[in-house]
Amino acid sequence: MFGDVKEIEAVLLALAEQLEAAGVRRLEIVVCGGAALNILGFVKRTTKDVDIMAFVDESPSGITVLTKESPLKPSLDIASKRVQEDFNLPDNWINTGPASVVDFGLPQGLMDRAQMRVYGKNLIIHFLSRYDQIHFKLYAAVDQSGGRHLDDLLKLKPSSEEIEAASRWSMTHDVSEGYKEALKYFLNKIGFQNVADKL
Repeated sequence: MFGDVKEIEAVLLALAEQLEAAGVRRLEIVVCGGAALNILGFVKRTTKDVDIMAFVDESPSGITVLTKESPLKPSLDIASKRVQEDFNLPDNWINTGPASVVDFGLPQGLMDRAQMRVYGKNLIIHFLSRYDQIHFKLYAAVDQSGGRHLDDLLKLKPSSEEIEAASRWSMTHDVSEGYKEALKYFLNKIGFQNVADKL
């Protein structure tokens, strides 16, 4: 469990050191969820893990490509286990739990909005922007009936325009009528009836 930003960043720096010791010259990832919310100062709360949404690669033509790898890459898995032992962290303290979203399409411009931080000499992390976190938190809150995702969403104080964009994006991930009805019910519940009426 990470209590604050300093704890998260200390572990990420240690991870970079372990990767360097293992000969990994560069690892670039996209992180969402509680760790990203804390690092960027959008939400202050404890979080149990670091959620990797995607790995950043480059195509032969030089285009940035987001890929998912589950389980973790072997080099990252080994390094993370060493950090786990050093900091007494739980299993899967860093994981690719949200990686499935890559298959369904990401909000346009996501990488342009993400904030990049470099840890050590080789670990580059792109933390999701507030706008994109709203998208993911809305989808997760509807899918999982609230919980911490709802709490995070409300703390991000989204506008009606942001909620509408997030809603329309989420409906591309689940095109069923059942999801649409659940989404509209959820929006009404959290005070966005004006958005629900447009869907």
